[in-house]
Amino acid sequence: MQLNHEIPDYEYALRSADGHRATVNDRVLTASFILTPSQLVEHWPVAAGTALQPADLEPLLRLEPELVLLGTGERQVFPSAAVMAACLTCGIGIEVMANPAAARTFNVLAGEGRRVAAGFLLGP
Repeated sequence: MQLNHEIPDYEYALRSADGHRATVNDRVLTASFILTPSQLVEHWPVAAGTALQPADLEPLLRLEPELVLLGTGERQVFPSAAVMAACLTCGIGIEVMANPAAARTFNVLAGEGRRVAAGFLLGP
């Protein structure tokens, strides 16, 4: 059986993510970050989904995505209604999920050429 290594047609691919670290391309990250298919913003100063404030989404919203993925660590943790409303009132969808699921979803959407921005929360 012949196997081919698929190279994505976007700049940043999320190879893995859990609650403590993520691998973007070949780089291992241990602090919360923001990712789009063409941009990596390291050291997003948010540590927990329950502590997330609407203002914390500003770096994501400035990227003008059609959809925001919020990876909340090892488990899915919904932020406050005000955080969800910060996206929805701008006409931007938001999906909240655990980091492994958010990583898979990011890669699928990026592969489809969608304007997706993802925020991944990583803890100590």
